[in-house]
Amino acid sequence: MILINPVPHAPHLHSLKFSIVENVTPIYETTMDSLLSEVKGLFEKQSRVESLLALSKELQAEFKERLQISPQCMLPSHNYTLPNGKEDGTYLALEVGGSTLRVALVDLDGRASSSQSLRIRRIVTSTIDNRVREFRGLAFFDWIAEKIEEMLLADRGAHDHMQLKEPLPMGIACQTSIRSGNIIGMGKGFHCSISKGSDLGDLITQACQRLVRMNLNIRLDAIVNDSSAAVLSRAYVDPSTRLAVILGTGINAAIHLPVSSLHHSKFGSRRFPTTVETTHVLVNTELSMFGKHAFSTTRWDDHLNARHILPDYQPMEYLLAGGYMGEIVRLVIEEAVKTAGLFEGRLPPKLSIPFSLDTRTLAAFEADTYPNLSPSCIYFQKEYDLPVPPTPSEMHFIRQVILSVSRRSQSYFTAAIHALASLLHDTDDGNLDNGLDHICIGCDGSVINKYPGYMEKCQALLDRLIQMEEGTQKRVVLESAGESAVLGAGVAVAMANASD
Repeated sequence: MILINPVPHAPHLHSLKFSIVENVTPIYETTMDSLLSEVKGLFEKQSRVESLLALSKELQAEFKERLQISPQCMLPSHNYTLPNGKEDGTYLALEVGGSTLRVALVDLDGRASSSQSLRIRRIVTSTIDNRVREFRGLAFFDWIAEKIEEMLLADRGAHDHMQLKEPLPMGIACQTSIRSGNIIGMGKGFHCSISKGSDLGDLITQACQRLVRMNLNIRLDAIVNDSSAAVLSRAYVDPSTRLAVILGTGINAAIHLPVSSLHHSKFGSRRFPTTVETTHVLVNTELSMFGKHAFSTTRWDDHLNARHILPDYQPMEYLLAGGYMGEIVRLVIEEAVKTAGLFEGRLPPKLSIPFSLDTRTLAAFEADTYPNLSPSCIYFQKEYDLPVPPTPSEMHFIRQVILSVSRRSQSYFTAAIHALASLLHDTDDGNLDNGLDHICIGCDGSVINKYPGYMEKCQALLDRLIQMEEGTQKRVVLESAGESAVLGAGVAVAMANASD
């Protein structure tokens, strides 16, 4: 209680008393239970089997349209055939990613081999950090050559091979803008001044020859997109493979389709090879760019998209890929703090940073089977510098939000897979008549490989979608295609040499 001293000439204020009320409970717009109920309803809105089948049909229509008109999606590669499983030998394979370079020796023993038919014999991984991106001139390719040399010197068999006059065949899997060996862009952040149209094979082989310690005799025989590499690596061991999907930070897929299913303008002025059949072609779908008007979104999705540097550019990716799942959860948490009193209405500073909540944290929550969620509670408090541990009700809220977001991701991913498999059937000209009762889809990427139960849940849902359909569509089986970029580059170069 506070007594205010009398104010001169204001007798009505004499002995005015005020009361101070301590520990006032803030009034919030909603409760965590109400918000959680809304979150579940919004994220599970399109997860029913009937809704996913309708979504698949919308995506199928968009796929067929973009096969005819889009210069950004459904891009035919220069890979026309799938491996027959008889290719063999040892080949040099490179994977050039956004942040890593991997150099490997890949052994192929043939599909009929009793041992592991396709394997990595040796691999060296190097980080493409800012120092490497800032290399000028040809220094970036000299750096690649040094990493090739490093790996080959560590492998006696490869070192002996380098003493021969015959060059060591090499394949590359990459995400950069390369077609038929010509560079049309180095990608964001790279400073090397390479002329547009420069031949990638010449740049790397010349860099290898410049090394004074070892005159590397390398020949670039194959270049593949990372999603096409996934198809090739899986098809080498399983002849029922016709498409593959990469789901990690982003999403993409490649599919083997009849050439006749694409508009002729897609092929430009290219000359088709005469040494292999060209009735079919591996198509880079650029899957991330589909679904803008097909997918149902929430206000948190709309917030993310509106503030993205490229709004609407990759709508499917923004809704389901690993690079965005954590941010969607973070936006829900941010709203819960403001409107429902999560964390007593105070957002931890680390969680105020966009994209600070990563998929690894989501996976920790989802994998936690303890009733009190103590392992994920300890991890979450340490990772995000919470002053006090979250309460059990707060942990329950966060986990349920994560489950809703991941289930939505699985549902949308499964609908996209179903749509691609249906496209295979709709365009089939006998290519699927291989005597097998199923189609294999190779799956790779950090979400597929590391997120708890992701692929298994998608397979169960995919089975339900196919069972609900009328017709005789083959069963679609999701199979892991780990290390697909490196292995696929090895298969691609083996195929190139087998057709010589």
